[in-house]
Amino acid sequence: MLFDEIVLFAYIFSLLILLFFGSHGFVMIYYHFKYKRNEPKGNKNFNPQELVTIQLPLYNEMYVVERLINAVCEIDYPKDKLEIQVLDDSTDETVNIVKRIVEKKKSEGFDIQHIRRGSREGFKAGALKEGLKIAKGKYIAIFDADFIPKKDFLKNTLRYFTDDKVGMVQTRWEHLNEDYSILTKIQALALDGHFVIEQSVRNKAGFFINFNGTGGVWKKECIEDAGNWHADTLTEDLDLSYRAQLKGWKFIYLRDFTTPSELPSEMNALKAQQFRWTKGAIETAKKILPLVWKANIPFRVKLQSTFHLTNNIVFPFILLAGILNVPLVFIKNAGPYWNFFNFMAIFVIAFISSFMMYYYAQKDVYSDWRKKIALFPLFMAGSMGLALNNTRAVIEGLRGKKSEFVRTPKFRVVSKQDTIGKNNKYIANLKVDRSAFVELILAIYCLIGVVASIYFMEIAALPFQVMFFLGFAGVSLLSFRQAIINRKASI
Repeated sequence: MLFDEIVLFAYIFSLLILLFFGSHGFVMIYYHFKYKRNEPKGNKNFNPQELVTIQLPLYNEMYVVERLINAVCEIDYPKDKLEIQVLDDSTDETVNIVKRIVEKKKSEGFDIQHIRRGSREGFKAGALKEGLKIAKGKYIAIFDADFIPKKDFLKNTLRYFTDDKVGMVQTRWEHLNEDYSILTKIQALALDGHFVIEQSVRNKAGFFINFNGTGGVWKKECIEDAGNWHADTLTEDLDLSYRAQLKGWKFIYLRDFTTPSELPSEMNALKAQQFRWTKGAIETAKKILPLVWKANIPFRVKLQSTFHLTNNIVFPFILLAGILNVPLVFIKNAGPYWNFFNFMAIFVIAFISSFMMYYYAQKDVYSDWRKKIALFPLFMAGSMGLALNNTRAVIEGLRGKKSEFVRTPKFRVVSKQDTIGKNNKYIANLKVDRSAFVELILAIYCLIGVVASIYFMEIAALPFQVMFFLGFAGVSLLSFRQAIINRKASI
C-alpha cells in the first residue's frame, strides 16, 4: 500500500508540472489572437547605405560550407558595403575548402576574410567575439553552416531598424529537407510551434524573445552594450538576447520572412542538438533569471521570461510519468484509488493545450496544414522518446557540469533522392550514446504497459502508453540504425 501511494503521489506531482507548462499553449493562443494585428513596421523606402558584416561561424562543415558562402555572396546588397567573415575553427578538410572558395570570391571583388584562431576556446561564442573585434559593419548578420539566406535577406531585415533602440531582427526558419523523412517532418512541426507561435506572439505582446543563433541581424552596438558574447552557457544566443533586452534594446521578429535551413536527418545528430539546446537553456536560466527578477520591467514580462527560460524542466517529469505509467495500470486494478484516477483525467487539458498551439502554428502559414498537423501524435511520442536524453541535459545544467559545444553535423541531405553516403566522414564519426540502450529497455518496459492496458481494458490510458512505447522504441532504434549501416558498409 505504501508503495502504491508513493507511486500515485509521484505521478500526480509529475502531471501537475506537465499541466502547468503544457497549459501555457492556451496562454500563447490567447495572446496570438489578442495581438494579431501588431505587425512589425519597416521602412518601405529602405535604401542600403550602412556597412554590414556577415559572420559565418564554422567547425568542420566540409559538405555545406561552399553552398553557404555562395548563397551569402548572392545576397542583393552593394559589394562595397558588405564584409564577410568566415570564422573557421575547423580541424579537417573544411579549412582547405574555405581557403579555395575565399580566394575565388576575393577575385570576384568581395570583401571576404578567412579568419582562423589558435584554439577553439569559447566555441561558437568565442569565434563570434573574435570576429567582432575587427568587424567594420554597423550591423552583424549571422548564419550557421546549414542555412541558405535568400537574396533579399538584408533588404528585408535592415529596413526594420527604424528605431535607435532596435538591436536585433530575427527571421523565421524554413526547412529545406522537411519532406526527407518522418524524422525531419516531425522536427519541422516541433520547430514551427516555436517560430510561428511562440516567437511571434511574445514579440507582438511585448515579451522578451531570443535570437535563434542564426538567420538574424544584430546592431553591433547592441552586442557590445549588452556585454558581448559569453561562452559560459551552451546557448550563447539565448544568453545575449536576454542581456540585451534587459539593457533596454528592442527585438523584431519577422514571422513572414523566412531563412531556409537543413534539419538533422539522423537521430544521433538530433539528440546531440537537443541535448545542447536543453542544457544550454537550463544554464542560461540559472544565470539570467536572477537578473530578470531584479530588473525594472513589468511583472508580466518577468513571468513570461521565467516560463520561457525554464520550460525544459519538464523533461525529467515526462520521463518519470512514462516510468510510473506502467505500475499505475496494475495499481488502479488492484487498489481503492478510483478517485485519484478520475482526478487525473483533467491532465488531458495539457495535451489539448499543446495541440491547439501546434494546430495554429500550421494553420497560420501552410496551405497543407491538415497533413502536417496529423503528425502531432508522432511529435508527442518523439518528445516522450527524447525525455531520457533531455533529462540528462537538464540534470547536467542544474548541477553546473560543463561540457563541450557539440556541433550538429550537416550532411547536405535535402531531397528524398539524397543519401548519406557510406564515405561520409561525419556520419562515420557519430557514436551511439549509451542512452540508446536505456531507451530500448524503456521501450520494452512501456510495451508491458501497453499489453496491461489492453488486458485490463484501460482504454483511456492506452494512447499514452502507446506513445511512450513508440517514442522510446523509435529514438533507440533510429539511434542504432546508422551504426548498423556504418558497420555493414565497412565489411
